[in-house]
Amino acid sequence: EISSLELMKKIAGAWRELPASQKQAYEEARKSDWQRYKELLDAYKAQLTPAQAAALKEERRKRLAKKRSVRAKRELTLLGKPKRPRSGFNIFVSENFQESQAITPVAKLKQLFDTWQKLSTTQKQPYLQLAEDDKVRYANEMKSWEAKMVELGREDLVRSKRQTQKPKTAKKAAETSKKATETAKKAQTTKASPRDSKAKLKKSEE
Repeated sequence: EISSLELMKKIAGAWRELPASQKQAYEEARKSDWQRYKELLDAYKAQLTPAQAAALKEERRKRLAKKRSVRAKRELTLLGKPKRPRSGFNIFVSENFQESQAITPVAKLKQLFDTWQKLSTTQKQPYLQLAEDDKVRYANEMKSWEAKMVELGREDLVRSKRQTQKPKTAKKAAETSKKATETAKKAQTTKASPRDSKAKLKKSEE
């Protein structure tokens, strides 16, 4: 009457204690089962149309990407990466979720969203202020955490300058470059050619 997790732990312990000679039969069964699986898989792929094969490949790509994403998030959690700042609405939901009269979690979120939409700016202000405070908390914690990651040799987890560059800064740089180009074109246009200069000089002498 133990749980599945406890049962698996007991089986794993028994496997570790099993002599190599007794493990051999299970290893041979595994190899045989793997070979049978490969044959069935090859036969299955052979009868697929090109469109079905492409769809299967895309599904596998998405599954692997999701697995990598989960693994990366788990690693960041273990490394103590700070939680992202909450919005005013998130804070409002966390404070009022239990008191919501709706039955299902989805219905509760919908009910709270409708309530949030009806709140006045004054009523929302406390939550919005808490959200601003949480942004400051996140910025400070991220700065310390990234410094720690650099010390541990994990620069790959630190945001690059390009990622952290403010959109306004990039926009301002683009505008400055555009103005410089326009100025250069204007100067080139207004600059008199040698032929124009001679014509003006001849006219003035007359």
